Amino acid sequence: MDRLGPAGARPADRRVVVAQLWFPALPSDRPRAQLLGRTAAEAGSVAAAVADQYGLPAFLLDGPARARSRARQDAEPVARRFPVVLFSPGLGAVRTQSTAWAEELASRGYVVAALDHPYDSAAVHLADGRVITSTVAATGDDAEDERRALRSTEVRAADLSFVRERLADPAGPLAGRLDPDRVAVAGHSLGGAAALLAARLDPAFRAVIALDGYPRDPSPDPYPQPVLALRHQPAGEETADYQDRLADALRRSRAAGYLIMVPGAAHLTFTDAPLYLPPLPGLVGSLGRTDGLAITAGASADFLDSAFSGTDPAPRLARYGELRVID
Repeated sequence: MDRLGPAGARPADRRVVVAQLWFPALPSDRPRAQLLGRTAAEAGSVAAAVADQYGLPAFLLDGPARARSRARQDAEPVARRFPVVLFSPGLGAVRTQSTAWAEELASRGYVVAALDHPYDSAAVHLADGRVITSTVAATGDDAEDERRALRSTEVRAADLSFVRERLADPAGPLAGRLDPDRVAVAGHSLGGAAALLAARLDPAFRAVIALDGYPRDPSPDPYPQPVLALRHQPAGEETADYQDRLADALRRSRAAGYLIMVPGAAHLTFTDAPLYLPPLPGLVGSLGRTDGLAITAGASADFLDSAFSGTDPAPRLARYGELRVID
């Protein structure tokens, strides 16, 4: 999907945003999709880029590079209209970072569109064969790093709204299968910050989910959507600032805000990382390979079901962790 480049780009510049869709489909004998890309070669390239991005030993991504997901590639959608969730991954991460979460939501009747953000995601493979790698890097200057993170948040928020508009196009993918009155936006980490900003700027999003997101908003004004935030327990100096920013972001919702502190979670608990990284509590939490994923997907689905039906999700959300309701 092409859109005009971010502010400051030349008028003729175009930004290409890649989105991958999971959706309820008819039974199919098509091959199961590669976990990390459309082809085995793309999956291997993405795995190598992700390992390089995060300084991981390359062999840790050998399994994901070869793995296939539960989804069927190019399957035929079920003939009905579905609510939609747009997803933005973490800083430097790729659209497939939360495939298990996306597949679980699809199994519950949602269409999930996850984005690759060019020059941010570790590796973005375009249809014309080009590969755009990440330019994300720490400068060592806290103020400059914060400015760059805010700029990335703004660009990502624009990407999310752009893809929402393209999906609503009658000639777009899954035309006639998407319900424009039931569209949510979600993200993990920096993607969670982008989801919160996109919700404030774009009222067409009807609900927002921030998975361990650190809010960044250059003009923190109220927004109308209900919001769900899942978070781990931060440690040290980040605790107070993180808690204050997140609480403020939830208070600005004119609807109810729901904050779930997930015991035993780490920052990567809310992604696919526990499925393949070493089970180190400081890295992926102490919830095992699948419990964190079940909590993340279950809470997201329960919240979205309630947001789109106008019911109170609190009784169901309380089972996932320490729940705080900000009304």
